[in-house]
Amino acid sequence: MLRLSLALPAALTLALGAAATAAADAGLAPVTPESPNANAIRQTYWVILIITGVIFVLVEGALLLFIIRFRRGRRSYTQEGPQLHGATKLETASTIVPVLILAGIAAFVFVKLPTIKNVPPANAAGGSLKITVEAHQYYWQFHYPQNQVAFTRMVVPVDRVVELAVVSPDVIHSWWAPALGGKIDAIPGRTNHTWFKAETLGHYVVRCAELCGLEHAHMTGWVDVVTPAAYSKFLADHTGAENKVVGKEVFDGVCATCHGALGEGDYGPALAGNGTIADSKALEDLLRNGKNKMPAVGKTWDQQTVDSATAYLKERFGGG
Repeated sequence: MLRLSLALPAALTLALGAAATAAADAGLAPVTPESPNANAIRQTYWVILIITGVIFVLVEGALLLFIIRFRRGRRSYTQEGPQLHGATKLETASTIVPVLILAGIAAFVFVKLPTIKNVPPANAAGGSLKITVEAHQYYWQFHYPQNQVAFTRMVVPVDRVVELAVVSPDVIHSWWAPALGGKIDAIPGRTNHTWFKAETLGHYVVRCAELCGLEHAHMTGWVDVVTPAAYSKFLADHTGAENKVVGKEVFDGVCATCHGALGEGDYGPALAGNGTIADSKALEDLLRNGKNKMPAVGKTWDQQTVDSATAYLKERFGGG
């Protein structure tokens, strides 16, 4: 029986360790953090998982031990088992210890919350970089401080604090770049705030973490963390009227979701040969106001963005 009492917790511990390893490999654990707030989230996750895992092993091990140790055996169904009396110290400890464990978890979480939520002082010349994230059905739009606009792909310089103001003009969405921080909802009529400071050059996936409609699965994006020189080039490439870079981003990030990656038609009709594409005024009206099943995808765009989109679509699909 002693061997059994030692073997059960050991077996459960090994099973828990294997499950944790499998969870990490399967992507059920937080991804490798690349920002201080994401690192605090990951640390909180593992501390809570380890504490609750140990409790699970102890409780389930004791349960199995008691089931085997106090089984009926050869006693008849009518025979009562041994009468066990209460243990005051054990009962008191079983109340106080869980309270202390929960208090410890709560204290750890509250210690980590400022790192997750509060924006740290900016250490770069010019202070933090402020970007507005505008969530639409079904694309991401980014507004930069000098009026540059980008779609789907956010570009930021490495090792600089980035403050995000997250908004939505239509339905509830949720901005989530797992390697760079936690989720933040984009709610119509409200501005929410979050931040990150990417410490490594790289390409980080963005997801909408809120079911926002039919094409929700296509609402993906990226954060590209680049050198300061590459960031300056990005801003230059997104400056100017009837900008082809912005126009292409509109097609790739907005139009292609429904009209196909090459404009060949999918949920929406093919773009090539479409009479509306060849008419700049009709195309602008369609983008701003929508028609039939086509939503007003460009309702909130400024004129420069609309001009960039119509010029690119007309040149590529309208024959000039």
